[in-house]
Amino acid sequence: MLTDTLIEDDRWTAAELAGLSERAATATLAHLGLDPADWEISILGCDDARITVLNGDFRDRPQPTNVLSWPSEERGADAAGAVPDLPQPGFDPELGDIAIAYETCAREASEGQKPLSDHVTHLIVHAVLHLLGYDHIRDEDATLMQATEVEVLGKLGLSDPY
Repeated sequence: MLTDTLIEDDRWTAAELAGLSERAATATLAHLGLDPADWEISILGCDDARITVLNGDFRDRPQPTNVLSWPSEERGADAAGAVPDLPQPGFDPELGDIAIAYETCAREASEGQKPLSDHVTHLIVHAVLHLLGYDHIRDEDATLMQATEVEVLGKLGLSDPY
């Protein structure tokens, strides 16, 4: 199994975070030509209080956010808009960790008038891409990352979230 999901907030159990995460992460890796069986990702399903602490500790932004990711190593591309160097199997299989906050995700899904499952799937795809070195700080990188997200979501039968 690609994802190992730890549920700290029981609402994530009802929202089927483990299944959504496995499906989204598998689709993302497969889309990029990586065999999901070669890799591991840890997912934490938490609440806004917990993600506020994590966001403060790791990003110096003590406020809730929807999702955070911690890649096991830096994989970003040097050139703006270039595809990051993807990991090679046979070494450390751990791609990194993801935390996702229930209240923020539920609020964003409601505000966007979309099913929570669709929004969570999008956020997990987004976070997995971060683990693989994709980013959205530079405009060219954001364009590449968003296009990749839309392609993966399309393969999962979900519409363009942008």
